[in-house]
Amino acid sequence: MVFALTCHNTLKMSSINRHPCSGVILAGGLNTRFTGRDKALLEIGGKSILSRILEVFRAVFDEIILVSNNPQQHLKQDLHIVTDLIQVRSSLTGIHTGLFYSSNPYIFCSGCDTPFLKKDLVECVLERIKPGIDLLIPETSAGLEPLCAVYSKESLSAVERKLLQNKCKIHKIFKQNRIRRIPEKALRIKDPDLISFLNINTPEDLEKARHFASKKREISA
Repeated sequence: MVFALTCHNTLKMSSINRHPCSGVILAGGLNTRFTGRDKALLEIGGKSILSRILEVFRAVFDEIILVSNNPQQHLKQDLHIVTDLIQVRSSLTGIHTGLFYSSNPYIFCSGCDTPFLKKDLVECVLERIKPGIDLLIPETSAGLEPLCAVYSKESLSAVERKLLQNKCKIHKIFKQNRIRRIPEKALRIKDPDLISFLNINTPEDLEKARHFASKKREISA
């Protein structure tokens, strides 16, 4: 039932972490709308989405973990690459895998399809880490953002138990008194347009993101 494959290039670690937290990128989706192409490798503004996320993560985290069931596509990256431990298709499965492999007491989880993730917003989430919290999650008018959130390693056994029961609703895994929501007002201070939460689900989303990136380059030029 449990299977793991760990692929290492050089894993860079400093002696003191900037945060007691590992950065985890989930790249395990089926991507049927992109004819099987890995969304992480789609290019926007001349860079893959994964490269864009890694620029942010490398500025924040000492340990970065990529969860992918197609690790061979990412071997050129200087990353700790792991595959899912439990064969249940869900975001929670990737979160579980990230928690298992993390050498830190917390992980910050991101999908592989958020090309405009902002460092300031990530740090806005991280600075609210405190003991007794299992899930630190942004909340906007659109709802909760479980793939831009912090998870405690203390929740690993509870997450695994729910996965083995095929219960994958992320916000239902955690006790309410151990969840801390970050309100939209605080998030907009760091990311006024909340573009960190813009994700690529369809080819139309991809074209809009490319247009947005092009406009940003024109403004900054």
